[in-house]
Amino acid sequence: MNARILCWLVSGTLVAALACARGEADPCSGANALSDTEQAEGWTLLFDGESLAGWHGYNGGALESWTIEDCAIKSLGTEGNYGSDLRTDLVSDVEYTNFEFSIDWKITEGGNSGIMYGVIEDEKYDAAWQTGPEYQLVDDVGFGSELRDVNKTAADYDMRAAAEDKPLRPVGEWNTSRIVVNGNRVEHWLNGVKVLEFERWNDEWESLKNASKWGEYPDYGTAATGHIVIQDHGSVFWFRNVKIREITQG
Repeated sequence: MNARILCWLVSGTLVAALACARGEADPCSGANALSDTEQAEGWTLLFDGESLAGWHGYNGGALESWTIEDCAIKSLGTEGNYGSDLRTDLVSDVEYTNFEFSIDWKITEGGNSGIMYGVIEDEKYDAAWQTGPEYQLVDDVGFGSELRDVNKTAADYDMRAAAEDKPLRPVGEWNTSRIVVNGNRVEHWLNGVKVLEFERWNDEWESLKNASKWGEYPDYGTAATGHIVIQDHGSVFWFRNVKIREITQG
C-alpha cells in the first residue's frame, strides 16, 4: 500500500485525505473532542464538528449565513466583511447560569463578532446583543475604523477593556477564548491568560452600563440565566472546540 492510499484511510474523509495527500495538516485532527480529564471535570461539547445540532437562530431566525467548513462553524460574511448587527445570531438551545465556556476562533481581516451570555429570547428584542453581555471578537489592528479599548478583543463590550498586554494572535491564526461566569463574578480569558475580571450588578456595573450604549436597553445584562450566543455581524469567522462546564455553587 502506498503512502497516499494509507493517508486516505487514516484521515477518514475526502477533504482530509486530499489535504493529507498534499502534505497539509488535517484541519479536523484533534478538534471538537474532549480529553479524559475534561470529561472527568464535567465539560460538554456544544459542537459536534459536523452540524449545528444544539443551536438555533435567535428568535427562530433562519441560519442561511452559517455553515460547517473544515470541522468548524463558519459565518459566511457579507461584502466588505462587515454588516448589520441585526443579522441572525447562533443561539444555544440550552440556557446556563454559572459556567465556564471555551471556544476557539479564527478571524478574517477587518472582522467583527462576539460571544454573548445571559441572552434572553423574546420578540420584543431585535437582537441578542440587546440583552446579553458580550465578549468582543474583532480585528484590533485592521478594523475599518478606530476602536476604543472597550470595543477591542476580549473586552466586556462597551463596558470594560481587556488588559493591554493580552496575548492576541494575528488574523488567520486560531485563538482560544474562555468566559467564566459564577454568580456576579465574570472572567475573560484569552489564550490561557486572564485578561479581565469584574463584578456584575453592583453600583460600578450599573454606572458603566448607564454611561454606555446599554443605557438605552434596560434588560441588558440583567438575566442570571440565559443562552450562549455566537454573533453574526457580517464577517467571516470560524469557530471550533466549543465546550462548556457548568459550575455548581456550594
